[in-house]
Amino acid sequence: MAQITFKGNPVNTSGNLPETGSKAPNFKLTTSDLSEKSLSDYKGKNVVLNIFPSVDTGVCAQSVRTFNEKVSSANNTVVLCVSKDLPFALSRFCAAEGLKNVETLSDFKTDDFSQSYGVKMIDGPLNGLLSRAVVVINPEGEVVYNEQVPEIGQEPDYENALNVLK
Repeated sequence: MAQITFKGNPVNTSGNLPETGSKAPNFKLTTSDLSEKSLSDYKGKNVVLNIFPSVDTGVCAQSVRTFNEKVSSANNTVVLCVSKDLPFALSRFCAAEGLKNVETLSDFKTDDFSQSYGVKMIDGPLNGLLSRAVVVINPEGEVVYNEQVPEIGQEPDYENALNVLK
């Protein structure tokens, strides 16, 4: 389990992010039309997992906007924005913002993703939501970067995450 903070107070996650060099765990997440997507649907692509508690908060929304902007010039890359938000809320946010370079996926139905990636907060005020993290997976399905953001109110290191794609 990883320990992070929320407004300076300790919070624990359900586990640790997959290690760099390891095979990325497969997952099932829900799309805006309520179908399911899994990691295998993105085989042969670079996958950036932008993981966060809720798109209805400023930092989470900013991470979706920033990855949308920064990934627009990346080849063979998809950014998956993952939270426990309902798929409809995620879709509505992206439509209202005009974001077209990211996909939103929800872990609201199961804990499949949150358990496999160790990102479910198991205590604190946001208990049950996902922590803020970034995992980058190469076309061969290996984890090439991970960041468990230490403070929920802090943005991820976008540059480091995307530099591994170059």
